[in-house]
Amino acid sequence: MRSPVSTTASQPPMEFGAPPTLGQIFAAFSKISLTSFGGGLSGWMLREFVQRRRWLSEDQFLSGLSLAQAFPGVNVVNLAIWIGYQLRGSRGALVGALGMVVPAMLVAIVVAAAFGEIAHAPMAHRVLAGVAAAAVGLSLQMGIRAAYRAAVGAAPIVIMVITFGGIFLAQWPLLWVVGAMAPLSILLAWLRLRREAQASAQARVDSGAGVGAAGAAGAAGATAPADAADVEAETRL
Repeated sequence: MRSPVSTTASQPPMEFGAPPTLGQIFAAFSKISLTSFGGGLSGWMLREFVQRRRWLSEDQFLSGLSLAQAFPGVNVVNLAIWIGYQLRGSRGALVGALGMVVPAMLVAIVVAAAFGEIAHAPMAHRVLAGVAAAAVGLSLQMGIRAAYRAAVGAAPIVIMVITFGGIFLAQWPLLWVVGAMAPLSILLAWLRLRREAQASAQARVDSGAGVGAAGAAGAAGATAPADAADVEAETRL
């Protein structure tokens, strides 16, 4: 279990360059869509946009990933729209979605037409199985990283365990589990942020009071010698 303060303090600040152009956004998403097979796109996108290009911070990416999974539709397309919007507004969102969908769609049409000719070859299925294993590894890496960043207290860990156990072990309906756990998770996160804001405000008040008390004590100490000198002078007279 980790605290948000220690996690943030342990990470060096990232340096971001100039925002990418629309052409760069389209090229980056086209590269991802054409070089990712069988899933694992979120992990590849994390490496491309956060670790290599440094267009986003990891916190920004994981926030977008959470929103993309909560919205209806294909998760990676939602994430491409969110990343594009963060980088270049509405035009960036459109270009990101097109870069993620159009090149891969054209390749998929060609491959689907050609797969009918090689579907009977055992080697083709072995190659696809190997690609799928690599994709599972990418998805697992992304899931572990997101879980590590989300485990900032006992309550988030309990929610993650219940969600995983309910869906994977108990085979409960996904919609019911997410519908119950998501509002609870949002409520707990809101309460935690509210407590942190109150603690920060109280710390500022206490700091201001301490500075005021120190100033008053300094002023009193400065006037005390002068008062003593006046009393001594009057006594001599």
